[in-house]
Amino acid sequence: MLEVVQENNESNDDAASAAGGSLLDEIVRDGARQMLAAALQAEVAACIEAFAGEVDENGRRLVVRNGFHEPREVTTAAGAIPVKAPRVNDKRVDPVTGERRRFASAIPPAWARKSPRVAEVLPLLYLHGLSSGDFGPALTRFLGASHGLSASVITRLTKDWQNEAAAYGKRSLAGADYVYCWVDGIRLEVRLEQDKVCLLVMIGVRADGPKELIALDDGHRESTESWADLLRDCKRRGMRAPVLAIGDGALGFRAAVRTVFPEAREQRCWFHKIANVLNALPKSAQPGAKTALAEIWNAENRDHAEKAAKAFAADYGVKWPKAAAKITDDLDVLLEFYDYPAEHWVRLRTTNPIESTFATVRLRQRIAKGPGSRAAGIAMAFKLIESAQTRWRAVNAPHLVALVRAGATFKNGVLVEREDDHHPQPEGNESGGDAQAA
Repeated sequence: MLEVVQENNESNDDAASAAGGSLLDEIVRDGARQMLAAALQAEVAACIEAFAGEVDENGRRLVVRNGFHEPREVTTAAGAIPVKAPRVNDKRVDPVTGERRRFASAIPPAWARKSPRVAEVLPLLYLHGLSSGDFGPALTRFLGASHGLSASVITRLTKDWQNEAAAYGKRSLAGADYVYCWVDGIRLEVRLEQDKVCLLVMIGVRADGPKELIALDDGHRESTESWADLLRDCKRRGMRAPVLAIGDGALGFRAAVRTVFPEAREQRCWFHKIANVLNALPKSAQPGAKTALAEIWNAENRDHAEKAAKAFAADYGVKWPKAAAKITDDLDVLLEFYDYPAEHWVRLRTTNPIESTFATVRLRQRIAKGPGSRAAGIAMAFKLIESAQTRWRAVNAPHLVALVRAGATFKNGVLVEREDDHHPQPEGNESGGDAQAA
């Protein structure tokens, strides 16, 4: 005979609450603790087995077990887990340095108090708006502990981020070849200063396809000299001139890039251009103008784009000449992307890689009322870009980027093959020349 037994859920919940979490969380943490202990034992056993053949002059093993380390608590995604790692007595000597070799566990790094995943989440929570004073209560609620995650840790981290941002801005660029680059100036409010921070941002596409932050610096209102200083610094550190630079209509960058990298081509950002055109039109005319502009930048080839631009100028040039001039005067740099692979057009028409990344920076600025200093503002932006960079996708058809760098010709997005690709020169030119002479 079967009986249904009703469990005493209330008593279980009460006991779990007294322990600082639900019964489910306690089971997960206990399971994680047991798995971690088993993994540490297996790691040490494998190490001792691997060096079982190494003995001293008395025939005793050089690598043996030696009890346990002092217990410590490590904060993981499953909560706070007590760790008591096995200890290894390693008597081997490095023949080069003469120093004793030491066993180091690859599971919990030495003196680790939080897992790398938690360490990664920590700055993101702060940068996305969580106040430093809220870390203790919030993480205790979710992880069961907040050791190593206090407000003082956040304060120390911000200083470390500033050092990381400064070091990144001094790294060598000789080994990186950026074929495309997006540039923009992002303004941030600073709480302790009256002026705004203008972050000069450069993101590039390497010759093998991935996107990468090139430079991030504090400028002065996107002036020509600020951009020129940044570009000269990149050039001194080994940066090669990009094939195409995509930016808005700021005169500062345009003048600077023509001075520092005169061989680089320019593509005007359609996102900024559309906004400028619509600002020169009354609201009643904006919906139709937006559709007409889409006919230009979304045309299948340059000929159709030029025809659509003429139609736009004819429809809007009489009543609103300034709006039409914003398109006709810059048409060449607006349609530059047609000379590159069609697979890349969606990335080359706008500075969206920068705009989308800095949406999170602006979110943090609104919540925290801006960084406390200019250095903190740069560090905050650097860490957010660094985090976002791990999720950036390579451009479509990355193999075509190297062809762009090599100088291949594309017409309306299609590779134009040269005649010598189909008609290779015959071998034995010297004999051919002799025959002609004969």
